[in-house]
Amino acid sequence: MIVVAIDGPSGVGKSTVGRALAASLGVPYLDTGAMYRAVGLLARRKGLPLPLTGADEVGELAERTEILVTGSGGDVKTFLDGEDVSAEIREPEISRYASAVAAIPRVRRRLAARQREMALAGGGVLEGRDIGTRVVPEATAKFFLTARPEVRARRRYEELVRKGTPQELASVRAEMEARDAADSSRADSPLSCDDTYVVVDTSDLDAERVVERLLQAVLGSRTG
Repeated sequence: MIVVAIDGPSGVGKSTVGRALAASLGVPYLDTGAMYRAVGLLARRKGLPLPLTGADEVGELAERTEILVTGSGGDVKTFLDGEDVSAEIREPEISRYASAVAAIPRVRRRLAARQREMALAGGGVLEGRDIGTRVVPEATAKFFLTARPEVRARRRYEELVRKGTPQELASVRAEMEARDAADSSRADSPLSCDDTYVVVDTSDLDAERVVERLLQAVLGSRTG
């Protein structure tokens, strides 16, 4: 069974690379970030403003709501109690909510347990911020993707333009830097990288070359 962990900040290509790598390996793609976005959407629907203060209420939402991420390749769907929210969770505001709920230990415990269960049940490629440190530290291979800040901001900006929800580039970069700070400084499972990871700078690489590099490393770890 193959379990691959891909961690790193936003804008480094984790989702694109993760989907393609999963397809190449013939294993599921488990979009863990979508699960945090789904909880963030729940919080917004409940009318909870940012910054979040009702940690217990959000934790209860995460525990009593069925969150399902299913599919592979370019057809990954996210459901909240059976409702397809795949498009809604990609709204720019939900990124801010995702970071806020991810800082709540009760939410992280709930979702990390579910992610681990899915990974160990059938293998897969998981991408997020604490996959290799918290969710499946014993993964077959662990990668930390990074890129220069200006490259990451530009990628996110272009993604929003394609989706029809454009924002000013400066605003995109400021929001990204704020999320980086929140993800790296939270007390419970912060974004981090240690010597168990293979670090890949994607700044000057297209997705295909990154996938090729990761694929070679995974297959090498299986035969080495």
